Amino acid sequence: MVPVTSFDSSHIIGSDKVDKLDLTIQIESSQQGNYFTQPFMMPDNVESFSLSYQYPRRPEIEHLIDQGKFIEESEVNIIDLGLLDSAGNQVGASGSDKLEITISEVDATPGYLPCRVQPGEWRILFGAYKISKEGVAVKVQVRFIYKNRRLLKGDLHTHTLASDGVHTVEELAIKATRNGLDFLAITDHNQMSVKDTFPHIPGMTILPGVEWTHYLGHANFIGVDHPYDTPFFCNTPEEVRERFDTAHERGALITINHPFEEIARFILDMNQLPFDCLEVWNGPMRESNLRAMGLWQQLLISGIKIPISAGSDYHRDTPFIFLGGPSLCVYSLSTGTSDILEAIRKGHSFITFAPNGPTLQMTAGSSIMGETVHWPDVKEVEIKLEGLRAGDVVNIITKTNGKTILETKTDGKAEIHYPVVEPGFVRLEVLRAFLPGLPRLPALIGNPIYFEEHINN
Repeated sequence: MVPVTSFDSSHIIGSDKVDKLDLTIQIESSQQGNYFTQPFMMPDNVESFSLSYQYPRRPEIEHLIDQGKFIEESEVNIIDLGLLDSAGNQVGASGSDKLEITISEVDATPGYLPCRVQPGEWRILFGAYKISKEGVAVKVQVRFIYKNRRLLKGDLHTHTLASDGVHTVEELAIKATRNGLDFLAITDHNQMSVKDTFPHIPGMTILPGVEWTHYLGHANFIGVDHPYDTPFFCNTPEEVRERFDTAHERGALITINHPFEEIARFILDMNQLPFDCLEVWNGPMRESNLRAMGLWQQLLISGIKIPISAGSDYHRDTPFIFLGGPSLCVYSLSTGTSDILEAIRKGHSFITFAPNGPTLQMTAGSSIMGETVHWPDVKEVEIKLEGLRAGDVVNIITKTNGKTILETKTDGKAEIHYPVVEPGFVRLEVLRAFLPGLPRLPALIGNPIYFEEHINN
């Protein structure tokens, strides 16, 4: 039995960090009728920020009368607000209606655009619509909320009625939220989805995508509205490569889908195409998925560091297909599209059979799944599993062998330190018998941590 000791997950899941910036801007009466900007520096690694401003719009002026006093509240100052990002683009403008705005990649105050919060010099736009003869002092506060790693659960392979599904994007997103998911990729067959057309569903990040569907294979291009400009159809290897190259250059996450699915095998030469992930788990667990996992293991053994992806390939509810079955669980720095995709590319993720399936944290020193460590310096992985059920089998898989490290007798969780005796990689699987009498099948698959004797800087 592997010894169980305490487990520190503080370097996996972060905590909220907030900073603030206070400014005072003096606007003189001579500036009335003009627009001007006030620069401020956006720090690195900001997830969202709020900007508020205050000024005496209706200052109280007391006038004595015979029986008491009259307090005048005339509108003597009116200052409009807008915002420009670090590239000089207009993020929004709200006139004098809103005294506080909030911006992030996934959400923004009405009148402003959700956008990635890039570091650099941003500018507050002031419009001096009406200024008193004494001038006015405007107090501004900017609050920065920094990114922190958190676990998000999503489905990278879904279809709407734009192709052969039965739901709209909104219906799909609401259903996904109710199923316990945090993000969802819309991947209709050869039909591109556009982010600006998506509904706003609180708590749900909707990723644009397309399932490039060809008689010789399927692939998802996720995260950009237009991964390629030409029509989808291709009749030569050169045309196929052009679609893949263009999508990759535009920042799409490319996954090779269900490579061994009987009616949609990936026959194209993967060695000639750029891709980021291999979809090893598509919908219900079955032989084609097990073969995809075998291919992935061979790629890892050969030295190719390729992360895994998963998706339900959802079209409609069936007894065995549901949104989030399986779920790709990602350790992302934010709920923004860019951070989710970056975490998937880096392999900071694992797959579990459903949103309420078992979860995994695995580290080596300060490194997490998908990362590479120097083997002579780090020779141990720390494992934290939750949501285990009686009869589950936990296997460690390396370049040279597989080993069962735990077979549970009851429901529970585990914290394990496992020694790494040679360079290569270490990954983890949980197997479960989902019905009495049936063989155990994967309930969880984790991306590896890589151990190398020589790391090129």
